[in-house]
Amino acid sequence: MDAKKFAEKWIESWNSHNLDDIMRHYSEDIEITTPMIKLAAGIESGSLQGKEQVRAYWEKALTKIPDLHFELIEITSGVDSVALYYKSIMNKRAVEVMFFDQDGLVNKMIAHYTDL
Repeated sequence: MDAKKFAEKWIESWNSHNLDDIMRHYSEDIEITTPMIKLAAGIESGSLQGKEQVRAYWEKALTKIPDLHFELIEITSGVDSVALYYKSIMNKRAVEVMFFDQDGLVNKMIAHYTDL
């Protein structure tokens, strides 16, 4: 897997606000964990499981933040994984660690943010 190519496409998808394009990066059994879920949705675990739940959450987020724009800062690679460091919403810095399944789709993502 080409981490740089993935990162560029991922950032481009998010900045396009095209939810179908964004969701193409993720497997059906995607699990995401982010403090934003706890903050915005009040889900104490900060986690969502499955493409339907994740899509519904991100659809609401894109509606609430119509000027969402990410700026990629750094890309790191691991075993079947990448970590992207980028400028996120509200001028926050974020690191997202994404793990890939055998089909090259993200099946687990954990996000970290500065000063939430």
